[in-house]
Amino acid sequence: MKTAYFRFYEELNDFLPPEKRKIKFEHPFFCRASVKDIIESLGVPHTEIDLILVNGKSVDFSYIINDKDEISVYPVFESFDISEVQHLRPQPLREPKFIVDVHLGRLAKNLRMLGFDTLYKNNTKDNELIDISQKERRTIITKNREILKRNNVTHGCWIRSKTPEDNVIEIIKRFDLKNQIREFTRCLGCNLLLKKTEKEKIADKIPAKVELRHNEFFICNHCNKVYWKGSHYNKMSALVQKILRAL
Repeated sequence: MKTAYFRFYEELNDFLPPEKRKIKFEHPFFCRASVKDIIESLGVPHTEIDLILVNGKSVDFSYIINDKDEISVYPVFESFDISEVQHLRPQPLREPKFIVDVHLGRLAKNLRMLGFDTLYKNNTKDNELIDISQKERRTIITKNREILKRNNVTHGCWIRSKTPEDNVIEIIKRFDLKNQIREFTRCLGCNLLLKKTEKEKIADKIPAKVELRHNEFFICNHCNKVYWKGSHYNKMSALVQKILRAL
């Protein structure tokens, strides 16, 4: 039997049992194994990792662990430059696009409210989620860490927080997106960008009272939904301000 010594940093500790968090611990292994296989056997998805140091030297996921290796594992660095060491993933997606799993519908709506390109369907299967992520270079956001352990997943985020409001704050912080927020520019229903439209062109789509009280309207050219700054806008605007304060 051989032994390696692991230390996980920052939010990677969320995946570990309490007795292994924020400390160096021993891990026995019996056969030839890559550092990726051992790390994921401990419960940490590879998509959450951006840097591995073995005995002080950066390595990639294919590194074969040796007896007595000391291994430090660091989380994704979306807002820091670590180009001088072995970067473990393709370059971060600087133009953020997301695909959200079936359990996070409210998060998808909140991300769209803030202007972020976010795909969501309440019946998307895991394999479809991964296929779309690969084809469209979208980051998977999920509560299922097993999805993120698949070899063909390159960009993903496991949601830790519990409420929809905290979920969106977590994503904005995780991917350093505060300066990219463009609230109320995207359709909440189908995700496409909204276009400003003249009142006369959409008069048949809005209530008479709305037509009298408002002059600024936006439309989604895909689903034809019309938006204006009414009571729903005021509630969402308050939510946006609350999110910004939390950031």
